[in-house]
Amino acid sequence: MSGYEIKKVFVTGGAGFIGSNFVRHLLEIRSEVNLINYDALTYAGNLESTADLTDHPRYTFVHGDICDGEKVAGLLKDHKIDTIIHFAAESHVDRSILSGAEFVRTNVGGTQSLLEAALKCGVSRFVQVSTDEVYGSLGETGQFTESTPLAPNSPYSASKAGADLLARSYYHTFGLPVVTTRCSNNYGPYQFPEKLIPLMIIKAMRDERLPVYGDGMNVRDWIHVLDHCDAVLAAAEMGLPGEIYNIGSSNEWPNIEIVKRLLHHVGKPESLVQYVKDRPGHDRRYAIDSTKSRRELGWAPKVNFDQGLAETVQWYLDNTTWWENVMSEETQNYSEQ
Repeated sequence: MSGYEIKKVFVTGGAGFIGSNFVRHLLEIRSEVNLINYDALTYAGNLESTADLTDHPRYTFVHGDICDGEKVAGLLKDHKIDTIIHFAAESHVDRSILSGAEFVRTNVGGTQSLLEAALKCGVSRFVQVSTDEVYGSLGETGQFTESTPLAPNSPYSASKAGADLLARSYYHTFGLPVVTTRCSNNYGPYQFPEKLIPLMIIKAMRDERLPVYGDGMNVRDWIHVLDHCDAVLAAAEMGLPGEIYNIGSSNEWPNIEIVKRLLHHVGKPESLVQYVKDRPGHDRRYAIDSTKSRRELGWAPKVNFDQGLAETVQWYLDNTTWWENVMSEETQNYSEQ
């Protein structure tokens, strides 16, 4: 284990779901860390998610695009950044099916630009935050390990696989100290309302139909966002450059069971479920083997799923202003499409 100490951190995508939770969490548990949150504020980036940090003495927000390598390099140099945590990405599979170009630009081109700036400025640690979707789809048995071949099935996951391979190449070719993490499906507060769990909570609250793809039996491995944040931090501090670490909580559920649980928590009937045509190339099952992360990073998930899901539902019930503000007309039009 390396025991690397982070001090001055550059977080990309820190106004998004996972990024905003990570930024807040890191500032809470590492009193010596100074942090720059760099975000382009596209549809899924929302400054309201970090509004409570505006006056924090160790926090700075900078509006910018990761494809702007010159701007990024200037910030890395001026702030003497030692660690980059790279969350920024176009991340919704359905959107990538409608239009893949922006996913390639941001996830592939943006990551390459960021890697180049990190190399130029002598960054000591680069954490590439990725997804289990790069591995493709599983059958009824088995789990993804770090040695599972990459077989992405959507434009989104293909763009993330491309970013991972670029990160790998910068380690092997240039010696940039890159650590890659690949996580299962996240849930928790501040998640953009087009994702499964918040979308179903909000539609149930409004007594609207809850659209479920296909037969609803696509299986996902769910992890609370704060457990993911702990794992990313552990990878930054304890991970070895050049290594990949899978992050999951061995918590598999068919989509329809998640939807039924959410309806129960909101107190609405299952008759609101509406099965719709399956999306193209819909992966059947994901499951993560996180043995390596538990063994080498000293990490383990802490949040009980039943409690975490109930608390997440309550958060959306208590924070209607937040999600009403981020559900723009464009987002609602997309959801209908």
